[in-house]
Amino acid sequence: MRRVVWSDTARNDLRSAVRYIAVDDPGAARLVRGRINRTVALLADTPVGHHGRVKGTYEKLVLRTSYILAYAMSDRAITILHLIHAHRDWPEGTWPADE
Repeated sequence: MRRVVWSDTARNDLRSAVRYIAVDDPGAARLVRGRINRTVALLADTPVGHHGRVKGTYEKLVLRTSYILAYAMSDRAITILHLIHAHRDWPEGTWPADE
């Protein structure tokens, strides 16, 4: 099993997403956060995402949410790079622009 490391950017993405959802529905925010955390834990055991839009990365859809985890892999670690809402404008080869 690989260890999981969250980049500062990904941590901020997660915090922002959960806060945004919690404004209208704190329960939904907890549910989404739990689904994200479970997906990350599964990636540590079995990294099954597909090649990402940014070279050298992978992507994994968080089931039953509108979020995509972008990550990099090494033999020892999965590094979560970004958490991105699936409806963002995200051209090939770049990260979505900050809002």
